[in-house]
Amino acid sequence: MAGRVPSIACVGVIGKHNNPLHISLFPAEERAPLEFQFLLSSCLDIFEARLPHKTADQDFGLLQAVDERLAMYGWLTNTGVKFVIVVDMEGRPATALDTKTATAVGLRDADMKPAFRALQTAYIMLLRNPFYTPDEHSPVTANAEQRIGSTQITSRNFIQEVARIANAWSPGVTSI
Repeated sequence: MAGRVPSIACVGVIGKHNNPLHISLFPAEERAPLEFQFLLSSCLDIFEARLPHKTADQDFGLLQAVDERLAMYGWLTNTGVKFVIVVDMEGRPATALDTKTATAVGLRDADMKPAFRALQTAYIMLLRNPFYTPDEHSPVTANAEQRIGSTQITSRNFIQEVARIANAWSPGVTSI
């Protein structure tokens, strides 16, 4: 494992009704989408269990270590939308730009905060778009209106921003 640094394997945005709004895999060709959908679904119970014990801080920290390689971290917005980042501890080869602390085993919860803050900013920018209606992505509204179609976020700008955040993040980065 020497010479490798953790990287983001998956970013999930989960709606307040526990419906997946967006799932991105990095690199997509090396990941099994169904496996990560199951992983994201499995962390919803952890959010529910910790919710009564949370204060104003929305950082849920480490949700679960899936195995020796994958770890899931969570963040809750004040609107009930959940961000989940799955980190691959053997993600990518280290480069000369990576610090020695980045190649150490393990992550601190503080290492994830810049990525979550950037994701929340990207989501806020999506909500500020006058052509984006969050209620269209709610399964409750879709069922009431008997609307057929995806409840996924399809904004190209949001998807590109999520990819930029995932590619820019590495342990020790203070802002993205």
